[in-house]
Amino acid sequence: MNITITDSAAAQIRTLMDKAPQGAIGLRLNVKTTGCSGNSYAMEYADESTKADDCIESNGVVLYIPKIYSWMLIGMTIDYIIDELGNARFDFQNPNETGRCGCGESFHVERKEEGENA
Repeated sequence: MNITITDSAAAQIRTLMDKAPQGAIGLRLNVKTTGCSGNSYAMEYADESTKADDCIESNGVVLYIPKIYSWMLIGMTIDYIIDELGNARFDFQNPNETGRCGCGESFHVERKEEGENA
């Protein structure tokens, strides 16, 4: 699966894993139904890997993604940014997004039909 985890995001994932609850094996990137555009990204601790997960290993970190969401995340870049006010967050640059709400907290992706041009 083609997902890029930047050096900055990998460093933050390592920091989070240093503080992880006992038994956590990595982080899971979930897609939750919420917001005015329909979906939001959610980073959560993963305590197990299942056949229902894609496992991404990049820059020395492991990220689990439920396969049910993989189609909408292909080609995404995950970064970790600190803005000019000192607010820090994971930043998801997803080329599959077809829309985003005004505040940037939620997004939507439309599934293309087979044979439809990209």
